Amino acid sequence: MRYQIRHALVQYGADTILEDVNFEIRDSEKIAVIGRNGCGKTTLLKLINGDIHMNNLDSDEECGITMAGKQKIGFLHQISFPEGSLSVEEEIRKTFAPVFACEARMKEVEELLQSGQDNALLHEYDSLQKQMEALRGYTWRQDMEIMFQRFGFDLKDLERPIGSFSGGQQTKVAFIKLLLSRPDIMLLDEPTNHLDLPTIEWLEGYLKNYDKSVVIVSHDRMFLDRIIDVTYEIEYHRIRRYPGNYTAFLAQKEAALAKQEKDYEAQQKEIQRLTEWIEKWKNTPSKVSATRSKRMVIEHMVKIEKPRRFDTRAFHALFQPRIESYTEVLAVKKLGIGYDHELCRVSFTLRKGERLAVIGENGIGKSTLLKTVTGLVKPLGGSFSFGPNVEWGYFDQQAAVAQEVDPEQTVMDNFWEAYPRLQREDVRSALGSFLFSQDEVEKKMGQLSGGERVRLALCKMFQTRPNLLILDEPTNHMDIIGKEALERMLAAFSGTVLFVSHDRYFIRQIATGILEFEGAEVIQYPCAYEDYLHEKEKRMARLNGNSGTAGAGGGGSAGNGNRSTGTENSFGNARAGQGNGAGGGTPTIADVFDKKTYYSPGKIKSRLTRQLEKYERLLEESEQRMAELKLQMMDPALASDYEKLMELQTQLDEEEHNQESLLERMMETETLLQEVGAGERTDGK
Repeated sequence: MRYQIRHALVQYGADTILEDVNFEIRDSEKIAVIGRNGCGKTTLLKLINGDIHMNNLDSDEECGITMAGKQKIGFLHQISFPEGSLSVEEEIRKTFAPVFACEARMKEVEELLQSGQDNALLHEYDSLQKQMEALRGYTWRQDMEIMFQRFGFDLKDLERPIGSFSGGQQTKVAFIKLLLSRPDIMLLDEPTNHLDLPTIEWLEGYLKNYDKSVVIVSHDRMFLDRIIDVTYEIEYHRIRRYPGNYTAFLAQKEAALAKQEKDYEAQQKEIQRLTEWIEKWKNTPSKVSATRSKRMVIEHMVKIEKPRRFDTRAFHALFQPRIESYTEVLAVKKLGIGYDHELCRVSFTLRKGERLAVIGENGIGKSTLLKTVTGLVKPLGGSFSFGPNVEWGYFDQQAAVAQEVDPEQTVMDNFWEAYPRLQREDVRSALGSFLFSQDEVEKKMGQLSGGERVRLALCKMFQTRPNLLILDEPTNHMDIIGKEALERMLAAFSGTVLFVSHDRYFIRQIATGILEFEGAEVIQYPCAYEDYLHEKEKRMARLNGNSGTAGAGGGGSAGNGNRSTGTENSFGNARAGQGNGAGGGTPTIADVFDKKTYYSPGKIKSRLTRQLEKYERLLEESEQRMAELKLQMMDPALASDYEKLMELQTQLDEEEHNQESLLERMMETETLLQEVGAGERTDGK
C-alpha cells in the first residue's frame, strides 16, 4: 500500500465537497477518478498532493492519511512559469537537479581518490553510481529530447524563452517535467487536453508501462479504457472503488444498482409485512412478546439505502434544421490553408447527412481549415463552395472559453443579447435544454466554468437551427455525461456535421467519415473510425512491406444468487428454512376431534401442551440466533462490506420467516387447547 485516505471529510465553508472518503493507491496501480464536473475530482487530487487538508477532527483516530515511507508525489497543474525569460531547456533542467548534484559529488570523489585509495570513498562512489542509474542520470539529455519531440516540439524550441509559448504549450512543458521527474505517485488532471492523437497514443503506452502509481482525472473514455486498472467514482459527495477500466466500471455499477434496487424493494416489502403483523396483533395479550420482537427486528435491521440513479443530468435539446440542404453540402478543391504561409492543400466533398471527423497532429491545419471555410481566414489558393440551401453554424471551443464578456452580466442577459427578439419563456426554455435552469440563468458570466461556457456557446449556435454544424473540439471541458448527451444529439441530427476532435471515443460514436491530416497530405476515408483504422493499417503494411493485426476484447459477467423458501398451508405443513423449521406440523381441529382420538381428551391436551412448549423453545432459540446475527451486523469492520451485510440480512430474513411460522403454529395450538378445554367443560356438565 503506497497511500491511503480513511474517512476523509472535505468542506469549503459550509459546503461539503467530499464525505467519508476511503481511497487507496497500491503498488503500480493506474487509477481513474471520474464523476460529473464539480463533483470534487480535482479536490481529491489536491488532498492527495497536500494542497488542502481534511476537515475531520484531529482526535478522530479512524480518519487520516498514511503513506508507506516517503512517497514522492507529482501533480500536473494548469500553470504558467514565473521565470518567463528562462529557456525551455533551462526550465526542464530544474527537474534533473538531483542528477546534477549526484554527478558533481561523483567528480569530487574521483578527485579525492586520485590522491590515494580510501575504502569509504570507494563505497560512496559505488553508491553514487547506483543512484545515478536509478535517476536515469546517464541518459537525461536523451530522455529530455525524445519526450520533448513526442509532445510535438522541435528541438530548436528548447532554446526559446518559456514565456514565448502559449498557455497550452506551457502546460505541455509542465507535463514533460513531471514525466521526467518520475514520481512515486503521479497525479494527472485532464492530461489529454491540448494533446493530439499521436501524442495521446504514445502517452497511453508510456503510462501503461510506468512502474509506479498514476492517478488520473479524465473524461477521455478510450484513454481510460486502455490504461486503467482501478476506477473510483465520485457521486453525491461519496466515492466508491471499482476494479477494472471505465467500461468494466459501467457494467459493475449497473449490476450493483440493479441488485441494490431489488434488495431495497424486498426489504421494504418485509418491513411492510412485519408492520402489518404488529398492527394486527399488538392488542392481543398473548402476542406482546412476539410484537415486541418484531419491532426490534425492524429497528435493528440494517436499512438498505434507496438507490439513486446515475447523476445523468445533461443537456437534452433535440433540434432539427430550419430548412433542408441539397445533397452536396460542401465541395473543397485544392484549398490552400494557412496564415503567413501555406500549410497544405485540401480536397474533399461533404454530402448531406454525413458526419466528417477531421483528425491529425496539432498545428497541422485542422482548425485553420474550419476557419477558412467559415470566412475567418482567407484561403491561400484553390476553392470551396457550399451547396444550395446550406445554413451553417460554427462552434470554436477556444473562443467560447476565452471570450471576453462582462463578468457581471447574467447568463440569461448574455443569451438574450444575441437573440433580443425572443420572449423570456423562450430564452429560459433554450437555456434549460443546456442545463441552465431555474436560478442558474441568473448566474454571472464571470462565475462560469469552462464547461458551462461551452454549453452556453453551443446553446447559442443551436438556436439558429443550421443544417451544417462546423465544430472545433466541441467536447473539450465537457464531462462524460455531457459528451454522451452531445453524441445522442448529433446522432439524431438530420443535417450534416464537420468537426475537429481528438476524442477517439467521440469520433468512433459519431463519425461516418474521416479526413486525416498527415504531414502535407490530407486523405479522406469514407468510412467509420474503426474501418478507418483497419484501412490505415493495411496502407501502412503496404508501405512497410509487412502486415499485422491488432485487436482487443474483453468481457465479464456478474450475478447474484437467489434464495428459495418452501410453502406451507394454514395449519403448518413442512417449511424450508436453514434447518431451523418447527417440523412435525400442528394437527387440525378436525384431527383433534376425530372419532378415533376424541375418546381421550386428556391425551390430546397433553400432546398439544408439549407441542406448544416445543414451539416456545424453538422460538427462543431463533431469537437467540437473531441476536447473534444482529451483533455481527453491528461490527464496524463490516460497515463497508456490502456483500457480507447482505448475506447476514438474508439469514435474518430466514429467521424472521421461521419465527412467523412458529408464531402462527403457536396461535393455532393455543386455539385448539381452548377448544379442547371447552369440550371438557361441556362433557363435565
